[in-house]
Amino acid sequence: MWTHILGFTALPHVGGILGSLYTRTEVSTWYKTLKKPAWCPPNRVFPIAWTTLYTSMGYGSYLIWKDVGGFTSTAAVPLGLYGAQLALNWAWTPIFFGAHNLKLALVEIVILSGTVAATMVSWYPINKTATLLMVPYLMWLTLASSLSYCIWRDNPDKEE
Repeated sequence: MWTHILGFTALPHVGGILGSLYTRTEVSTWYKTLKKPAWCPPNRVFPIAWTTLYTSMGYGSYLIWKDVGGFTSTAAVPLGLYGAQLALNWAWTPIFFGAHNLKLALVEIVILSGTVAATMVSWYPINKTATLLMVPYLMWLTLASSLSYCIWRDNPDKEE
């Protein structure tokens, strides 16, 4: 049981760790030059937030997996949507920080937010606690989407 909990909880962090390969250099160079709104969180908040969010969503996915009896046909929609949103989540960092494609990053994060909402809707009848573990993530994505929009709007010359 503990190996499943650890595996599901650790999985989302894989993309975060890989994404840090982009952010490590770009935050102090390219990102620093972007015009950002006054309400933009300080850079030190992002790794703390993502560690918490990845852990919560990972544990939530474990609860769903456990409650549907593993990788069964019942798991296809809730875990399929979860996998899709996780892939979209992992794709945002290379699009924004790697390709510097602000418009595509904005479109992508809006699609990601919708996929997270759909994931939550599919999880709710299975496990309400798992669904509630996704609420901070969706709230953070709302902030991140607004931030992406403002950065795209205010930096037309920074897109490559």
